[in-house]
Amino acid sequence: MTETYPEIREAVAKLCAKFPGDYWRKLDRGMDYPQAFVDALTEAGWLAVLIPEEYGGAGLPLSAAAAVLEEMQRAGCNGGACHAQMYTMGTLLRHGSDAQKAKYLPQIASGALRLQAFGVTEPTSGTDTGALKTTARLDGDHYVINGQKIWTSRAAQSDLMLLLARTTPLAEGMKKTEGLSVILVDMAAAKGQGLTIRPIRTMMNHATTEVFFDNLHVPAENLIGEEGRGFRYILSGMNAERILIAAECVGDAKWFIDKAVGYAKDRHVFGRAIGQNQGIQFPLAKAYANMRAAELMVREALALYEAGQNPGAEANMAKMLAADASFEAANACIQTHGGFGFAEEFDIERKFRETRLYQVAPISTNLILSYLAEHVLGLPRSY
Repeated sequence: MTETYPEIREAVAKLCAKFPGDYWRKLDRGMDYPQAFVDALTEAGWLAVLIPEEYGGAGLPLSAAAAVLEEMQRAGCNGGACHAQMYTMGTLLRHGSDAQKAKYLPQIASGALRLQAFGVTEPTSGTDTGALKTTARLDGDHYVINGQKIWTSRAAQSDLMLLLARTTPLAEGMKKTEGLSVILVDMAAAKGQGLTIRPIRTMMNHATTEVFFDNLHVPAENLIGEEGRGFRYILSGMNAERILIAAECVGDAKWFIDKAVGYAKDRHVFGRAIGQNQGIQFPLAKAYANMRAAELMVREALALYEAGQNPGAEANMAKMLAADASFEAANACIQTHGGFGFAEEFDIERKFRETRLYQVAPISTNLILSYLAEHVLGLPRSY
C-alpha cells in the first residue's frame, strides 16, 4: 500500500480552513477565480509536490499529490481551480528537453509561471482525439497554429498551455492518432497575436473557456519531445489524471458524508434525531461503504503507478468508482438535509454541482465502461 501522508493532510486541511464556505460562495456568485486560494497553495509548495527537487519542487510521488487534492475537497474547497498543474506538467517532466525543464519547471515551482491550461478537446471531436482539426504547420523556426479548442479550463488564468495539434496531415493508411504533436504555448505572448479566449459559463464555477487560434506563431523550440508522437505523450499522463481526479472525488464523498452525519445527529423531528431513522441511516451507510471501496481502488492504482506499471484499468476504475461514490454521497447528503440541502449557505448545492462534473470529465463513465469491456474483458471494440 502507498504512503497516506498524514502530515501533508493535516497541513493542507489547516490551510484550507482559512478558506471557508463563505469564501467559495462569494466566488460562485460572480463566477470568479479563487486567486487567493491558489496563491496560498503555491506559496506553501503544494502545487509543486511532483516537481523534482533540483527544479525547486518537493520531488514526491503521485500519492502525495493525491493526498493534497483529496484533503482540499474534504475541506469543502475546490481543487479544480489548480489540479491540472499536478498532471499537465507530467508531460513536460517526462518528455520535455533538459533546456525546457530548466527554463520552465523552476518558475512553475515558485509560482512565477502557472501551467494550468490543457488544449486537447475540440467542439467537433470531443473524446475522439485523433479526429481533432487544430493544425500546427512548421514555417521556418516557428509553428503556425490554426484551430479551436473547447473546455480548456483556466486558460484565462494560465501563463502556459500544453497544446495538442496535428503537425502531419492525416493520410490514407495512417492511424488517426499519428501525426499529432504537443507544443508549449506562451499564453502571455500569444494573446492578441492570434490567440483569443472566450469564457464559457457553466453550472459550476470551473473557469472553463473556448480558445481560438488564428495564425498564431509559436517558436519551434517549444515542441515537446518528437514531432508526431504527441498522442503517446498525452496518453502517458492520463493515468495520473484519472487517479488524481479519483482522489478528489473520494475527498468530496467524505465531505458529503461528514456533513450529512453531523446534520442527522443534530436535526430532531417528531421528538428524535432523524439519524435514528433507517431511511436516513441506510443511504449514508451505503455511501460510506462505496466511498471506502473507491478509496481502496485509488490506493491500488497509485501503488501500481508508483511501481512503474501501467495501471490503465485500475486508474479508470478508480475514477469511475470514486465519481459514482461522490455523486451518491452528494444525493444522500441533500436528501438528509431536505430543503436545507438546496440552500446556498449550507454549501451542499455548490459541492453537488461541482462533483457532478466528474461523471462526464475528464472522461465519461460510458467510455470507461467501453475501455474495460474491450481491454479487460476482451469483448469486441464498440467504437
